[in-house]
Amino acid sequence: MAATSYPVYDITGFDVSHQGMLVMPLEQYIAAHRHKLYTPHRHSFYHAVYFTGGTGIHFIDFHRFEVEPGQIYFMAPGQVHHWEFQAGQVTGYAFNFSASFFQSFLLRPDYIDEFSFFQGQATACVVHFPTALQEQTTAIFDEMVVLRESINPINFDKIRVLALQVLLNAAALSSSGQGPARDYKHTVLRNFQRLVDKYFIQHRHPKDYAEMLYITPNHLNALCSDILGISAGEVIRNRILLEAKRLLINPGLSVSAIAYELNFKDNSYFTKFFKKYSGNTPEAFRRSLSAGS
Repeated sequence: MAATSYPVYDITGFDVSHQGMLVMPLEQYIAAHRHKLYTPHRHSFYHAVYFTGGTGIHFIDFHRFEVEPGQIYFMAPGQVHHWEFQAGQVTGYAFNFSASFFQSFLLRPDYIDEFSFFQGQATACVVHFPTALQEQTTAIFDEMVVLRESINPINFDKIRVLALQVLLNAAALSSSGQGPARDYKHTVLRNFQRLVDKYFIQHRHPKDYAEMLYITPNHLNALCSDILGISAGEVIRNRILLEAKRLLINPGLSVSAIAYELNFKDNSYFTKFFKKYSGNTPEAFRRSLSAGS
């Protein structure tokens, strides 16, 4: 991955004093970090934003979302996003936490990663709380903010319990209706997605991942079709296409350099791949970003 494609913010750049965790009213968060929010960037930590009022636009991995009160947005490390709203027009809460925040607290260190909205799929990142749950969620975040002001081991654990309550409430409302996956099919699928994230540049064929998972390619395709509604090959292609779009954000990287970065044999092959699966050439996609579309 090219280090110069866009900023990658670490949690210490937002708060250095609270052990890998930050929770604060959204108005304060925007005022303190405005310069980081309005241009495309990544985080190395988990990020959640709950809106209680106002409107705006949120872009997550090139998907456009209209901000509404009652929405909560979840971001996994590595996703590209940015906001479009004016100061004073939105209210709510921001919650950032590092990968280690829950690991010493839960028996399963990968528990958080199994939530559907933390699996790097932009369309699963947004959950809308019904009116009956909005007041409760606001009260939870209010309590988290107060606890953070007097941080100690007990309050730290209380914040983790409250945060888990928000996550579980969101999981119950998410499109899949799934909390952390525990059944065989979802476990294999999640392991496949993790392997794709790690090896998509080197390995482009489902059979390569099926071998790593000790299952047959047909079985892997059946799992993907059953749970995701797409083939294993499409999962791999979508990951390559997403990375290509992320790299194209940086005008300093030529299309040829991006083709090389993604292990395509030449620029022409990359351009054909990108146009086939996105509908645009890389150059046209880059121009659309410059035009703000």
